[in-house]
Amino acid sequence: MSTYIQIAQLVLALVLILAILLQVRGGGLGGIFGSQETVFRTKRGVEKTLFQFTVVLAVVFILVAMVSVRLLSGG
Repeated sequence: MSTYIQIAQLVLALVLILAILLQVRGGGLGGIFGSQETVFRTKRGVEKTLFQFTVVLAVVFILVAMVSVRLLSGG
């Protein structure tokens, strides 16, 4: 059982990394150093769906990690 959870956690981690990397389009390195081109805008369409999918993936990943710890601790 613990093998399946570890595989699920690995797959979730890879998909979560991919989803996060897809959101960083067009950011460039300027945003890291505090570029003045920051514009506040709302997420729409695919961008909003991808953001919500990433949040759900993160929650599921955390839940699977908690289950994994619970199984490994024997309780």
